[in-house]
Formats: sequence, structure tokens, C-alpha cells
Amino acid sequence: MNDNQRDALRRSQHKGMKKTKLARRIFFIVLGAILMGVGIEEFLVPNKILDGGIVGISIILSHITGLRLGLFIFFLNIPFFFIGYKQIGKTFALSTLLGITVLSLTTGILHDYPMLTDDLLLATVFGGIILGTGVGMVIRYGGSLDGTEILAILANRKLPFSVGEIIMFFNIFIFGVAGFVFGWDRAMYSLLAYFIAFKTIDIVITGLDESKAAWIISDQHKEIGDAILARLGRGVTYLNGEGAFTGEGKKVIFCVITRLEEAKLKSIVEELDDSAFLAVGNIAEVRGGRFKKQNIH
Repeated sequence: MNDNQRDALRRSQHKGMKKTKLARRIFFIVLGAILMGVGIEEFLVPNKILDGGIVGISIILSHITGLRLGLFIFFLNIPFFFIGYKQIGKTFALSTLLGITVLSLTTGILHDYPMLTDDLLLATVFGGIILGTGVGMVIRYGGSLDGTEILAILANRKLPFSVGEIIMFFNIFIFGVAGFVFGWDRAMYSLLAYFIAFKTIDIVITGLDESKAAWIISDQHKEIGDAILARLGRGVTYLNGEGAFTGEGKKVIFCVITRLEEAKLKSIVEELDDSAFLAVGNIAEVRGGRFKKQNIH
């Protein structure tokens, strides 16, 4: 095989990988939007429980006007689609448009189906879980199902508040309005459903087996590093550090572990050097190297 043939083969493989990645993105965005629609129409809306954001506003407007929920979800999110296209990117905007379109269609199709439960607590819990799973899938694969997130990202650049705080303020206003429209008990159930959905989104995006980074400073760095290799099966990297107060050189151990391995790592460090400095932080994603999720020994 000559060089031209190899290049052609690599290009063909690259195109195949891009198509597979695109198909995977579309599949999970569509699935996520359908799940959110199920959570809304089969659990929340029939029991007069709200979600936050644009969807929450859409539920209130649909209740007041009698028009289909899907119409409000679609048309209220359209301005944010164009904002996202200009400010964030084409791929994000198109993924968002796909998700919102599927969500609107799903709510329309399921509108006349009987609700799955009229128990408020069950509807709140399972509606929040299903909705959160759907939203988490869409976010994980590069889209959004609510223009509030886009608005918060843009407002964050000019306001002294985080994206999460801006969304929280917006949703407090929505749930307050819901208290007057549906009653304060429904507003409180809505807040509970939102909290459950928020936690579920976090789990779907990061995974139950989320990764953590650990930094350890100890005079027993070699023993600790060897123990992590032997007992956790994790690779370690030794970094050179310097104490700002003493000016002494220090070895810093860096490693990536799973959430389930955090307790074992702490026990290893305490066993070999109970005065060691240990810092552990969450990591959204790990790629490359030799890191693989595995069971604790």
C-alpha cells in the first residue's frame, strides 16, 4: 500500500468516525427530548407541577390560554436559538433546535394520553427523574432544551452572578408565579421536582462513577505513590513543587481516581503519612493516558 492509498484510507476512516459520532449525538438528543416530554406530559403537567425555565413559563401560559404546551415551548425558545447560534456556535444551536423540536412534538403527541399517576409525590419524584435524565442526555451531547441556560450564560458575562445563580433567581420567580396560578402546595411540589431533576442532570452528565483528581504532598511520596499503584491500580505523576514559606522543594503526587476509590485513597495516605496534605477535586471528563474505570481492589 503506497502513501496515497494510506492517506485515502485514513480520510475514509475519519469520515466514518465523524458520521458515527453525529449519529450518536442525534440519537441521544432525540431520546433525551422524548424523555423530557414524557416527564412533563405524563407526570408533571397533569398534576399541575411545573419545571423551571422557559418550560415552566410555557406550562403556566398553556394553563391560562388553553393552547397546546408544545407551541409555547417551541416559539418561546426560538429567540434563544438565534442567540445561541451567534454567541455559542452552529453545532450547539442546531442540536438545541433539534431537541426543542422533538420535545414540542412529544408533548403534543402525549397531551391526550392518560397520566400515569395522580399521586403528587410519585409524580414529583418520577417526573423529576425522567425529566432530569432527558435534559442531562441532551446537555451531555452538546445541546440544550431550555433557553434560560443560554440567557444565563450570556448574562453571566455582564452580571456579578454565576450561571447557576442566574438560573436559580429566574426559577424562584417562576415558582412564585406558579403559587398564585396553581396554589402554593403545587409550587412547593414544583420546587421539589426541580431539585430532583437538577440532581439527576448532574448524575447523567458526570456519571455515577465520576472521576476525581487528587494532589498529595508528603515526604513519603514514593511509598504513597507505590501504594496507589499497587493497591488502587492507578498511575501517578510526580510533580516538582516548592513551599512558598520555607522555600524547600516538595514532591507533589497527582493521580486520577473514581468517586468510589476516594475513601480507599484517603486510607492509604493516612496509613503511610497522617500529616500529608491531600486535596481532592471533581473532574468533568478524563481522556487519554492509561486511565480506565475499574473496580476497587
